[in-house]
Amino acid sequence: MEMILQQQDWLHYAEVYASDIIELKNFFLQKFGVSRLNENFGIPFLSAKKRDKIVAFASLVTNQFHQIDFVIYENSDLKEIENEDFKMKSKDYCKRKDSENFRDPVQLQYNIERMIDWLNDAV
Repeated sequence: MEMILQQQDWLHYAEVYASDIIELKNFFLQKFGVSRLNENFGIPFLSAKKRDKIVAFASLVTNQFHQIDFVIYENSDLKEIENEDFKMKSKDYCKRKDSENFRDPVQLQYNIERMIDWLNDAV
């Protein structure tokens, strides 16, 4: 019996590093059709890639209650089931981290503002 293997577009999860930030900035700008970042960009902490292309990222933000939360920005290449899995991975990741950005809303907001200013001034 012959077996045919189909190539799967597997998601690969990775922590966000400084070297990823410009690519995530461009992803965000294109997604929303804006020319400058705003505080909704947050502090990216986890990305999802297909074939070395970012299809989603999770970012720390503060919500309307001044609590730490995260949002996920995805493009159309991310299927609904993949989106749900990425949300679960992001939630688990947040629970395991103990840095100030994950525990102190005031510190997180300060860091978001500083990073946004820096990225908007960068070429």
